[in-house]
Amino acid sequence: MVARAIDIPIDIQSYARLDDEQCAARIRAVKAALGDRLLILGHHYQREEVFRHADVSGDSLKLSRQAARSRARYIVFCGVHFMAEVADILSRPEQVVILPDLAAGCSMADMADRVKVERAWRELGAVLDVEREVTPVTYINSAADLKAFCGRHGGIVCTSSNARAILEWAWARREKVLFFPDEHLGRNTAHAMGVPLEDMVVWDFNQPRGGLSREQIRRARLILWKGFCSVHQMFRPEHIDRFLERYPEARVISHPEASFEVCRKSHYVGSTEYIIRTIAEAEPGSRWLVGTELNLVKRLAERHRHEGKAVHFMSPTICMCSTMFRIDPQHLLWALENLVHGQVVNRITVPQAEAEAARSALQRMLEL
Repeated sequence: MVARAIDIPIDIQSYARLDDEQCAARIRAVKAALGDRLLILGHHYQREEVFRHADVSGDSLKLSRQAARSRARYIVFCGVHFMAEVADILSRPEQVVILPDLAAGCSMADMADRVKVERAWRELGAVLDVEREVTPVTYINSAADLKAFCGRHGGIVCTSSNARAILEWAWARREKVLFFPDEHLGRNTAHAMGVPLEDMVVWDFNQPRGGLSREQIRRARLILWKGFCSVHQMFRPEHIDRFLERYPEARVISHPEASFEVCRKSHYVGSTEYIIRTIAEAEPGSRWLVGTELNLVKRLAERHRHEGKAVHFMSPTICMCSTMFRIDPQHLLWALENLVHGQVVNRITVPQAEAEAARSALQRMLEL
């Protein structure tokens, strides 16, 4: 049974003194009380002490789509802000999306905000007929208002899994692509498609006209936003070289948010789901160097240890998604116990007009 509603939300400060195991026991109790009205989503990069409570795990789009298909009224997203926005955009009107800590953002997504992108679009418009020549493509790791921007300008959303298909679609429609916010995913994907590096330019959003000449803009097929993931930027080509000197039989697999040089030295490059699947399907006793977020790599190492597979983290420096790390068991329990008491805290709501435009860009992607 849900308890009688309280007048004000329970204060988060009262949870700070609880240890993780105390939280775990109470989280299990809340899940039992709310039953199928509650769905907890856990992103692959989430810390283990939170990830264990997820009803569904996966990448951001997979989680949002499963939540929308569920019977749950309350969707608690253990991820970051843009992920919860996508869940709200795709969910039904009666569903409520909650982010346990509103400070859980994404530094890459923050590198491309609407003001900067609209200014870039105007500056490109002074050189090109942007509505006829340029398709805006935003990585799903972006704010809802940028997905809406793409929706309004005939653009589309992509994920690391489908970026190739999205670029093929975009170039079939218009000559050029403006790709944001991650330059590495765009460059690595396009190069794998056979697009030469000289057909790509980087738009520096801190410079007038992106720091590019008119001729550079006119020649470019792919205009890459100067953005990156702070975690995947930690991986260096020399990390691969040193590892292979020690273990020449090892395989190297990296996420396409890593640099061009790292991906060129890797045996396999693909999305989070691709990395998980490739290691799962590998022969027993194989050794892997993995260029993606630490929590996932540790989980893969533990999951496949009994098969004799050795899974190593690429960087000698510990680097995890620090903003996602803000979602801890204490914040999760706080959000859940407020629900039991009839209070919704940290609800994520995308304004209707923005959601409709963003949904159109997402729908174009889903139709592919």
